Amino acid sequence: MHELSITQSIVDAVVEHTGGARVCSVRLEIGALSGVEADALRFCFDAVTRGTPLDGAGLVIEPAAGLGRCGRCGADVPLSSFLDACPCGSVDVDVRSGQQLRILDVEVERDVRDLRM
Repeated sequence: MHELSITQSIVDAVVEHTGGARVCSVRLEIGALSGVEADALRFCFDAVTRGTPLDGAGLVIEPAAGLGRCGRCGADVPLSSFLDACPCGSVDVDVRSGQQLRILDVEVERDVRDLRM
């Protein structure tokens, strides 16, 4: 299950970027062709975040569709796998999107004690 190491990398990147501040939520984009299983990543997120500034943080996963371009007719083709063909019958389809795994944003708890009037 490579989702465990992926999740650890995500948590490490968030902690580094936020300077150890308490994190309320993390929003990810996972492409349909990324090879990452969202349910496995959710499971790993709960385990990996224990005892970190992300402990108890929400995880929002936004799926991103796969998209390719046909080399024969130039049409944009929705892809659910790397083996999908264009409706014209061509299998010469270049993947344009759907392989990404991105941290879209992180919500950090604001410490009202640090606010000055």
